[in-house]
Amino acid sequence: MSNTAPSATKKRPAYRNINAFKDLPGYRWPLASLVSGMHRISGAIMFFLMPFIIWMFDSSISSEISFAKFKAAFNIGMLGLPGFIWKLIALALIWAYLQHFIAGLRHLWMDTHHDATSKAFGRSSAAFTLAASIGLTLLLGAKLFGLY
Repeated sequence: MSNTAPSATKKRPAYRNINAFKDLPGYRWPLASLVSGMHRISGAIMFFLMPFIIWMFDSSISSEISFAKFKAAFNIGMLGLPGFIWKLIALALIWAYLQHFIAGLRHLWMDTHHDATSKAFGRSSAAFTLAASIGLTLLLGAKLFGLY
């Protein structure tokens, strides 16, 4: 006979599918997981804006006339959108590149160094990645918008 009564047995947890819109915002996101998610988002931004990146590169090096059109797109606008919007799109690309690059270096470091798999290192490297990408984006954004 068993020493435990049937009422004393622990109830097994019920597993269910999650609703991304209802359940995920309530989750507590540690800094390392937030930076990891931002690494994926920045990669997606760069992928979907690849036609814009190719246009910027082509327009900036083709000829003097195409470079003048390129500058005009950022100064006065293009396709019915003011130049400010195009600068914001370029700023989003700057952030995406910096975030993806620095987070990629962080992942490479953690893959090649066994001591870099601790929780403390994950937190500190995520904080550095976030601070460096945002700081450099603000610096380059100030240059983009003509603050210096």
